[in-house]
Amino acid sequence: MDDDRSRSQLPLSGILIADFGRVLAAPYATMLLADLGAEVIKIERPGAGDDTRAWGPPFADGESTYFLSVNRNKRSFAADLEDPADLAAIRELVRRADVFVENFRPGSLSRHGLDHDAARALNPAIVYCSVTGFGSAAGASLPGYDLLVQAVGGLMSVTGPGPGRPVKTGVALVDVLTGLHAAIGILAALRHREATGEGQRIEVNLLSTLLSSMVNQSAGFTGAGVVPGILGNRHPSIAPYEVFDAADRPFVLAVGNDRQFAALCDVVGLPELVGDPRYATNPARVAHVEQLAEQLGARLRTRSAADWYARLTPKGVPCGPVNDLAGAFALAEDLGLAPRVEVGRDGEEVALVANPIALSATPPAYRSRPPRLGQHTAELRAWLGAESTTAAAIDPSADAPKEQK
Repeated sequence: MDDDRSRSQLPLSGILIADFGRVLAAPYATMLLADLGAEVIKIERPGAGDDTRAWGPPFADGESTYFLSVNRNKRSFAADLEDPADLAAIRELVRRADVFVENFRPGSLSRHGLDHDAARALNPAIVYCSVTGFGSAAGASLPGYDLLVQAVGGLMSVTGPGPGRPVKTGVALVDVLTGLHAAIGILAALRHREATGEGQRIEVNLLSTLLSSMVNQSAGFTGAGVVPGILGNRHPSIAPYEVFDAADRPFVLAVGNDRQFAALCDVVGLPELVGDPRYATNPARVAHVEQLAEQLGARLRTRSAADWYARLTPKGVPCGPVNDLAGAFALAEDLGLAPRVEVGRDGEEVALVANPIALSATPPAYRSRPPRLGQHTAELRAWLGAESTTAAAIDPSADAPKEQK
């Protein structure tokens, strides 16, 4: 069901976002902000909309689940930037907005008068966030696709079953991480504006985000000159920290310290490994990971994954089966994490993934399902045609059109 709490009860109440984002990174960022109370107006091409509206299967009642995944709590405004009347309405939206988010190729919005300098001329306090693949300098002309960045950014060089067999991640992880960084940057810029009255430009790009997000692997290179390779399901710095075969299915051990290792050895019936100098410390275990994996693997194949989970978890040994998504959602539900939400009403409900941010006083709200293409165009045209330039006109909670039911 739609969440009927007033937007004024949410932390980003009163923030209006002009969302020119498409596909994943930028829409994910704006959806997170919309969940927290921001009013997000999604600008889409008439007749086509966001590319992801056509990405499928899978579809849910004819709608792309890809699009649905990152566009709840938004209003859709179908506008042709080549049309003078549409462009005038968009420029009025920019004048009223607190935040402008876009992921066009650098420079392409300039011909419409919607680049950062033009937007700032309309609205000096605007927070302008640009999401690109490779930045706005020498990499401005390069296409920003997640798979491409995973390849050239080094992620695939450490991901896969073994040397020479690079594999991409099973989701567009770089886009998601870039969206998170964009949202953080927007919140920081809004806080700065609150203190100073000044807007600013935010730039995030997929390549820089990936290099930062590879954390220990990147630091190993910058700090020690180490170029890591593919280790399959093993960790470069921790052991045992990999996938083993239980009697019935793959099973993960994530042993992070000596105490956990001792508990593991006790449960699997190999207490002698604790005193073995090859395994007495984590660096020693990493140096002898092949021998260790062989000895542990022989024991782990004697019982089911569920049996090992039941035996090891009470002893504080991090472990678990390799679940599919159905198993992952079932686990989250068993743990009381409420991973699914039904958004919509009157037969328009859509099952979506819950926002993972838990706030004790102002939790995320699910006010409306992802919009149909151009669903709010007429209402928004009327609103943007108003002559008022008062603060009330800028506050979406004051005079923005209500969700159609």
